[in-house]
Amino acid sequence: MTQLTRRTLLGGSAAALSLGFPALGHAAAPAAGKQAPGFYRYKVGDIEVTVVSDGVNRFKVPDELVSNAKPADVKAALAAAFMSTEMFENTYTPVVLNTAGKLVLIDTGTGEAGFNGSKGMNGQFMNNLAAAGMNAGMIDTVIISHYHGDHVNGLLKTDNTPAFPNAEILVPAAEHRFWMDDGEMSRAPKGRMEGLFKNNRRVFSGDVIKRVKTYDSGKEVVPGITAVSTPGHSIGHHSHMISSAGKTVFVQGDVTNVPFLFARNPGWHPAFDQIPAQAEETRRKTYDMLATDKLMVQGFHYPFPSVAYVEKSGTGYRETMVPWNPTI
Repeated sequence: MTQLTRRTLLGGSAAALSLGFPALGHAAAPAAGKQAPGFYRYKVGDIEVTVVSDGVNRFKVPDELVSNAKPADVKAALAAAFMSTEMFENTYTPVVLNTAGKLVLIDTGTGEAGFNGSKGMNGQFMNNLAAAGMNAGMIDTVIISHYHGDHVNGLLKTDNTPAFPNAEILVPAAEHRFWMDDGEMSRAPKGRMEGLFKNNRRVFSGDVIKRVKTYDSGKEVVPGITAVSTPGHSIGHHSHMISSAGKTVFVQGDVTNVPFLFARNPGWHPAFDQIPAQAEETRRKTYDMLATDKLMVQGFHYPFPSVAYVEKSGTGYRETMVPWNPTI
């Protein structure tokens, strides 16, 4: 019996050429050089979910990416997941829900400024939304999970006018209270936290702040969408349970960052978490629930289209991405 190896494959190709079969030529059309628009749809009961890519942020893997793990261990985990050990890729994935006659957006991506600053690597939400047959003026409600730039900067256009001109903006009460508190701002350490306060004061001002309404945990913020407190990544971070006709998906915000590091290693503390010990406690509690109840999870930083199931695996959890479905 002939074993299939690289050598036998190459030998077979040479034999085919020697028998007079034509060699493959170059394609007549030029290379496209770009991806197809990034959107994907599925149903949760009667609610239609449109997953809309905002693109990716790529940067050199910093030694401090995980505060309580050795850089060598982090790179080993990246390699085990077939990811680059030199460049970190962090995807951004908002979702639009068609529910009860309204279009509801959860988180915004980095916005026009992100698109311009990254030369189109991220900030892609508006272009992909248009490709999906929608536009910013059609969005009735924007729900924010927490006040980090990749989740709120898309509220503004580059001229600082509202990006979603007809939308109300629903934000977690505890999150809004913290970032709008002058005392908290005065105590913020230099660096990332100081920058976040300044950015949030920029975003949540002018016409945007006039549209803001706060919500609390456990409340149905829009029909079919219930807020779930998942603190730690930020002080008032929330996730959202989407339910309809007996079906449910858990939109987790940033309970984990990329799953191949932080679902598989829930005890690792990413540099992005504001209160690391609380974030770990939330992560373990949430992922125990997801695994036990076999709930689908939609992850903002999961690989596109960012919907998966999770199961317990060793001391952590392992994600299984939901297969692409050609129908809705």
